[in-house]
Amino acid sequence: MSLFRSFLYLWPQLWDALWHRPQTVAYPFAPPQLPAGFRGHVVINAENCRGCSMCVRDCPAAALELERQGKDKYRLIYHPERCAYCGQCEVSCNFDAIHLSNAFVKGATDQDTFKIILVDRY
Repeated sequence: MSLFRSFLYLWPQLWDALWHRPQTVAYPFAPPQLPAGFRGHVVINAENCRGCSMCVRDCPAAALELERQGKDKYRLIYHPERCAYCGQCEVSCNFDAIHLSNAFVKGATDQDTFKIILVDRY
């Protein structure tokens, strides 16, 4: 009797699964559909960057690093594995050089791909 009740319970769910479209996302087979407020990786307009280090100072996750060898020689390095995607670097930049992109960032298996040089003025 228990087997019969289980079959009667499962039959409508089985019918729905066979004849209706899936209600999940199609991510592996199609590009992901990101929400409107999604904040992706950091992008920079290198021409506007002055090396003032305001973005580095205000980053709560220490995702930005500024290596300086003089007044006009510097390198801005971004560590996405540390980034909290909070947008504080974008707010802190007085020269409108740094922004958060809405693009989807694919995962990586190599640790070396996580160090991105945004500005290189050596």
